[in-house]
Amino acid sequence: MTVSPGPLAPTLEVLRRCTVAVDMGAARTRVYLRGSGLVVDEPSVAAVDVRSGALIAVGSRAETMAGRTPAHITVVRPVSAGVVVDVSMAQRMMRHVLGDKLGRRRLRMILRGMPVLRAAVCMPHGSEPIARRAAVETMLGLGARRVEMVDTLLAAAVGCGLPVEQPEATMIVVCGAGTTHVAILSLGAIVSAETVPVGGDAIDRAVIDHMRNEHDLLLPGQSVRALHRTLGAPGQGGAQTTEVQGRDVVSGLPRSVVVDTEGVRHAMHAPLTAVLDAITHVLRHSPPDLVADLAERGIMLAGGSAHMPGLDLLLRDAMGIPVHTAPHPDTVAVRGLGAMIEGRIRATPLDPLAAV
Repeated sequence: MTVSPGPLAPTLEVLRRCTVAVDMGAARTRVYLRGSGLVVDEPSVAAVDVRSGALIAVGSRAETMAGRTPAHITVVRPVSAGVVVDVSMAQRMMRHVLGDKLGRRRLRMILRGMPVLRAAVCMPHGSEPIARRAAVETMLGLGARRVEMVDTLLAAAVGCGLPVEQPEATMIVVCGAGTTHVAILSLGAIVSAETVPVGGDAIDRAVIDHMRNEHDLLLPGQSVRALHRTLGAPGQGGAQTTEVQGRDVVSGLPRSVVVDTEGVRHAMHAPLTAVLDAITHVLRHSPPDLVADLAERGIMLAGGSAHMPGLDLLLRDAMGIPVHTAPHPDTVAVRGLGAMIEGRIRATPLDPLAAV
């Protein structure tokens, strides 16, 4: 059993030997199988019976149980901010999700047909060695014999179709559930990058706090994303008011209120100032020639929270440069990693011998 040492940049030749690409995020876990494409896209959630330790449900079914279980069943997330925090539970969750999606028999046949199962895993930029080790142990427990780790920023840039191999700047902002990563890339490598602990979960908490403070309403966590969709983007014909249902803080009874969507948008924008600061920091620590390239090309938004209402407009107004949202932004990292293991991208400085 071997682990790829050193930085999160194995060569393309090494990645082409991998058969599985995995992106374990705080919100969703995705698995790309060479020759089959994206085979798993499920919430990173598991429901466990605390009395027996039995796994009750995983993925979408477990997510629907959050906040609705009796005392002896708990809903856990074995991945936080893109880092595995519970190796054993992550292995059990992955094994059950793969078995449900591929079928137990097909999964056994696939694993049996691979004499040396090699896996490529997305890791957050700047992740600590202990976090990398946890990801490796998770994959080894699933049968992998070699694990290659690739920076999520690089994989996402490839998945967005950005020309990362060219000697020109490409900027990407990956908004996840727990963190947001910002980077400028050139010649297949990261020139400058910054990570902030602000993501979709922080935005959700801001909305929940706003509803409690302004309307004395406790908002169920699962209804926040539905509220996001109702809001729309400022200036795009979004509704001015919307009806929200929750629990009254004082009486504890169900209650619905009509809220001003502009006030909710303002509450969502407050934690996003940290993202603006990160973008400014990255620009300040990049060569002027690369920053000049971004005047026309702009910023690419990716990640599961990239469709946050008004996020692109906020960045565009603050930075004064174009902002684009990637097609299917939530899966760009695993699709980029899948393109690497499939050999569908050109040689870059990731593979120095091929680039000479």
